[in-house]
Amino acid sequence: MLIEPDRNRWKRFAVSGILFIVLAAMILDNSMILQILDSTFQSLFANPDQKAGAMRSLMTLISFIGSPKMDLLWTLLIAFFLWGFKLKIPALWTICTVVGGDVLGTIAKHIVKRSRPVQHMAKDNGYSFPSGHVLGFFLVAAVLILVVVPLIRRRAVRDIIQVLLVLFVVVLAISRVYLFAHYPIDTMGAMLLAYAWVQVAEWLYISIAPRLKRSWRPVHNSLI
Repeated sequence: MLIEPDRNRWKRFAVSGILFIVLAAMILDNSMILQILDSTFQSLFANPDQKAGAMRSLMTLISFIGSPKMDLLWTLLIAFFLWGFKLKIPALWTICTVVGGDVLGTIAKHIVKRSRPVQHMAKDNGYSFPSGHVLGFFLVAAVLILVVVPLIRRRAVRDIIQVLLVLFVVVLAISRVYLFAHYPIDTMGAMLLAYAWVQVAEWLYISIAPRLKRSWRPVHNSLI
């Protein structure tokens, strides 16, 4: 199978999940420590000058590429590619993983109800924690690394693509802080939630994929 059993998966889920809950609880408690961390990192990456410029245009473009609407497009393209190569179950898993993670992120937003930075643009509405952009593209990158990159034969190409995907997630997080769309902790929380959800999604794939292949006719010839 593309995704293999891993005894340490539950440990990764527990660590990332607990850290996410701790961050959410600190936000709800208006923790001074968290406010200091946000202010420190925001001073490093945020742009106090709201005028248009090359860097702002670049950050806006990066933010657009990693936006929830674009994440849906990337997800559908990945699923279409996988389905065409007889990886039907991985294609369905890809859609469920990204959509399921986005739903969890939306639920978390409405539980924590953190307001965005006061300097945020009008189009960045809704709650701030966790970042939907970072969470969504993290999941897109995860499914690419887990079910698409392994199909590439050359190891050097696989390694380069993985590094580029990780770097883009980091740069996307920086762009959201730069544009005052989120606090730094919002992007960190998004990564933690996404990583925890990926562990669950992998476990579900291992548990369900073989049974789905046997019992559901439309995917009986799918590779898993």
